[in-house]
Amino acid sequence: MNLQDTLSNQVQKLENSEKIKIYLCGVTVYDESHIGHARTIIVFDVLRKYLENKGIDVEFVQNFTDVDDKIINRAQNENLSAEDISNRYIENYFRDFDKLNIKRATNYPKATEHIDDIIEFVQKLIEKEIAYVSKNGVYFSVSKFPEYGKLSKKKIDELESGSRIQVDETKKDPLDFAVWKFSDIEPVWSSPWGKGRPGWHIECSVMSKKYLGENFDIHGGGRDLIFPHHENEIAQSESHTDSQFAKIWMHVGMVTISGEKMSKSLGNTKSIKHVLENWGSNIIRLFCLSGHYSKVIDYSEEMLKENLTKWRQVETCYFELIHANNAEQENITEKIEKINSEFDKSLEDDLNTHLALSAFFQLVKETNRLAASEKLGKDNSAIIMKKFERLSKILGLNIPKMNQEEKEKIDSLISNREKLREEKQFEEADKIRDQLNEMNIELIDHKGKTIWMKKEKIQKDWKKN
Repeated sequence: MNLQDTLSNQVQKLENSEKIKIYLCGVTVYDESHIGHARTIIVFDVLRKYLENKGIDVEFVQNFTDVDDKIINRAQNENLSAEDISNRYIENYFRDFDKLNIKRATNYPKATEHIDDIIEFVQKLIEKEIAYVSKNGVYFSVSKFPEYGKLSKKKIDELESGSRIQVDETKKDPLDFAVWKFSDIEPVWSSPWGKGRPGWHIECSVMSKKYLGENFDIHGGGRDLIFPHHENEIAQSESHTDSQFAKIWMHVGMVTISGEKMSKSLGNTKSIKHVLENWGSNIIRLFCLSGHYSKVIDYSEEMLKENLTKWRQVETCYFELIHANNAEQENITEKIEKINSEFDKSLEDDLNTHLALSAFFQLVKETNRLAASEKLGKDNSAIIMKKFERLSKILGLNIPKMNQEEKEKIDSLISNREKLREEKQFEEADKIRDQLNEMNIELIDHKGKTIWMKKEKIQKDWKKN
C-alpha cells in the first residue's frame, strides 16, 4: 500500500507486516465534535478496516486532550471542574462515533492519566539542554533542533509562534514552545520545576511513545495540525530519542462551509450530533469519503442529498440480493472480481476512497441492472453478496437489519396485499402499502413478482415528504 507522506512530500510504501501501528491525534474535549473531526476519523477508520481485512493486525491509538485552556475556561464558565467538562464530552464523543460505525481504538489515552510520563519526558529534554526552565514554564528550544520546519516546509526565520503559544518575553526565542506551563489554576500537578500542567504538544509525543514505541508506522491528523502541533511533536520526540519519530505522516483535508473554514466564532460549525440526527451515519460516511482524503471538501445540504440518493440505490441492491431467485442468470463472476480488484487498487493507491466508492457503486449498479432484467438468481446473488458485504464493511456502511418477527410480519402484509390486488380490491391493497410505508418498507414491483426493502429512516428525507 502506498501513502502520501507529508514529511518527505513523496508517496511512501507502507511496508506489509503482521502489525501496523497508527497514532491519530484526537479531539480536545471541551465541546461537541464536528463534521471536520468526523471526516478525519472516518478516513482512518477505513484505512484500519482495509488493513485488517487483509489480515494485518492494526494497533490504533487515539488520544483525548483532556487538559487545555479551552477546557478550563469552559469549566469556569459553567462552575464545574475541568474533569467534569472533559468527561462529558468524551462520553458525547463515543455516543457520536459509535453511531458513525467507527471501530473503537485499541487505546484512548488521556493526557491527565500520563502526567508522570510527561514529567519524565520533559526532564530528559532539560538534561539534554534542549529544554529550559523559564519564569512561566519549561520551554523547548527550537534552535537546538536544526531540522525544525521540515514537516511544514517552513523556514525558521520566516516562522511566527503558533496560535496556541502566547507571547512570553521570558522565552529565549519567540518560536520556543511550552512543554510545561506554570499555573495555580486547577487542574495542576507538582513537578520538579513548579506547579502546573503539560503543554499541548508534549502530550502526543509522550503517549505515542508509551503505546507504540519510539518509531511507528503512521502518525495522522487533520491538515490544520501540521503546524505547529505536529512540527513540535517531531522536534521534541526526535530530540528525546535521537531517532526517527513516525515513518509516514498522513494528513486529512478540512471540511469547509461555503468555502470558509468552520469556526465557532463564525457560528458555522456542524456538530456530528446535529448531522447524524438529520442524515444518519451512512450519508455522513459517503460524504466524508467522496473526495480524496488530503483535499478540502465543502459541506452542503446538496452534497448530502446526492449521497442520500446513492444510499437508496445501495439499499435496493442489498434487498434485491436478499430476494434473488430468477431462473435465468448471466455469468457475472469475472465482472464482479474486476470490480473487487478495482476497489482494492484504489485503496492501495494512497487510500483513494473516491475511486473505491466508484467501484462499490459499480457493484450496486450491476446488481440492480440484473434484478431489473430478471437475471439475478441465487448463484449470482451469492457471488455478489460476498463482495458487497466485504466492500461495505471496509467503507463502514451499514444496512439496517431486521429480526425474524419483523420479516414474517412484512411477508404477511405483502401476501395480503397481493391477494387483494388479485381480487381487484385496490383501495384496501393501497392501505396496506401505506402501512408498509410507515414501517419504511418500500415495494419494488418486477414483471413477475414484488419484493420489498426496508429503507433507513432519514430525517431530512422524511421531512421532505
